[in-house]
This record gives sequence, C-alpha cells and structure tokens, in this order.
Amino acid sequence: MAAEESVVESIDFPVKRQKENDENGGVSDSSTLTNDPNAIGAVIPGWFSEISPMWPGEAHSLKVEKILFQGKSEYQNVMVFQSSTYGKVLILDGVIQLTERDECAYQEMITHLPLCSIPNPRKVLVIGGGDGGVLREVARHSSVEKIDICEIDKMVVDVSKQFFPDIAVGFEDKRVTLHIGDGVAFLKAVPEGTYDAVIVDSSDPIGPAQELFEKPFFESVARALRPGGVVCTQAESIWLHMHIIEDIVANCRQIFKGSVNYAWTTVPTYPSGMIGFMLCSTEGPPVDFKHPVNPIDENDSQHAARPLKFYNSELHTAAFCLPSFAKKAIGSKAN
Repeated sequence: MAAEESVVESIDFPVKRQKENDENGGVSDSSTLTNDPNAIGAVIPGWFSEISPMWPGEAHSLKVEKILFQGKSEYQNVMVFQSSTYGKVLILDGVIQLTERDECAYQEMITHLPLCSIPNPRKVLVIGGGDGGVLREVARHSSVEKIDICEIDKMVVDVSKQFFPDIAVGFEDKRVTLHIGDGVAFLKAVPEGTYDAVIVDSSDPIGPAQELFEKPFFESVARALRPGGVVCTQAESIWLHMHIIEDIVANCRQIFKGSVNYAWTTVPTYPSGMIGFMLCSTEGPPVDFKHPVNPIDENDSQHAARPLKFYNSELHTAAFCLPSFAKKAIGSKAN
C-alpha cells in the first residue's frame, strides 16, 4: 500500500536527456555546469567532480556514463547520472547524496544505530531523507506503528521514486505518512513527547539544511521526543569538519540530558570516505547506544525489500570507537 501523502500533486520533471552517442561518453553540454561560478560540483567531459568549500583543496570524482536527469527545484539543483562503478548517483547542489553501490552503509547505520538502542520503538519521525532509504530501513522494525517523514523538496522524492526505486521503496510502506515542508516548522508544531525516535537525514549545513545543525532545532527535537527517546542526526566527517562536530556536541550536551555520543561509518563516495552521526537521548529511561538492546532479527526483516548489506550488532558497537584525536576534541566539549 502506498504511503499517505499530505501533498499529492505531481511534478513534471524538466528532464534533459543526453544523446546516446555523445562524443564524451554521454556527458554532453557539460559547459553549462562548469561555467557557473557559484557551482560547487562540476561535470567535465566524462567525469563528475565534487568540489565544495566544505572540503577545500580536494575533490572526489566519478566517471559518468550518462546524465539521466537535471532539474532545479525551488530549493536546489538536482541531478542523477549513471556512473561506471557505483551505479546511479543522486547529486544535490553539486554534492553526492547517495550511490546505488554504497548507500547501504549510510542508510542502515543512521537508522539502526538509534532504533536498535531502545526497546520496541513505535513512533518514528524522519526529517529529510527524501530518497526513501531511511524509510526502507525503519520499516524493518516490526514494533514500529507510525512513520512520519518531513522532506522540504518534493522534487527529491519524485526523482528518487523514478530513478532509485529500490531505495524509494520505503515510501510504499503503509505506516508511512509523507509531509512536504520545512522540517524545522514541522517539529515546532509537533505535540511534546510524540516520538520514540527522530532521525535527521540532512545534507551538509549549507543551503536548505543549515537550520538542521543549529541549537533551536535540537531543542525542538528534544521537545518532540518522549522521556528516554533518541535522535540520530548526520554529523559530518572527523577528518574535515571537527569544528562543526564540536559545536554540535556542545549544543547537544546542553539540551539532551540522557546520553550524547558520536559514531561513524565508512561511505566511499562521501568526502574523506566516512560520515558521522550524533546520537542523543532525552532524560528518562537510560540509553546505552554502544550496546544494542533491540537487535534486528529474521522476523523484523522478513518483509524487507532486501537483506541487510552493512549493519550488524558487532558493527553497531564498533561504530562508537573513535581515533584519539577525535576522542580528545569531542571530549573537550563536555559540560
């Protein structure tokens, strides 16, 4: 059964389809991307390079077989291309959001680290996550009765359903309700103590996602959680963004009176090859994020679209082991 949607009208995509026999291997008219002085990603003949002030002095490149979609929503530029080694790739404002090959490492960890840390989660909110991958993973948990998702950009949802059906399959779960709108405003309107878990699947803290990294947003998250409720939010790379992580940790330790932890996973196509998560709990029943109490078993996954590819209980615990420099920096922000 398809998810109930609070916004039902569809969008006709301004698709630019490339000719099959372009001389540069399917990447035609790339100058329209590289000549924009405000662009933070670029397609040169045959390659996509992720260039951003968020990681100055370096860029990760993927060989492009064919550009499948280019469009501009109200909020950001959206692109999908077929890569030669990582399958289809989703790009927002020049930054890789996911690839078919390694999306499991991110989607499974950001979901199961929080949900496997509390017994019987029933009500879950996803902020962002318009590709549907987090929904796919939340749906593995048979105890969950209600899944709300608030995504600001409907084009991301529609493009994901069209080009990434194995990821966007999460929208088909009957427990899912899709809300198109601002996640910050949505949280402010939520009654206190509504959710057992909130998962914030945001892009980097520039553009439409910037507010999702600020103190007022975390205060709204804490208010929306029940006592002993948990939040997991995308929290950048220890190799590139320690200053951002330190600020997030400092804010969270002021707001969340349960526990505050940083975990990480490897994602080859993300800058520095890794990404982190901030996991926090509100005051109430204690939460030990490092030792899962709600492991996923065969009963939870029997109706899943596919078996788990990345997450397991051993990796769950290992995700909280930090290198010495990160432990020192994050520990320095303790109250």
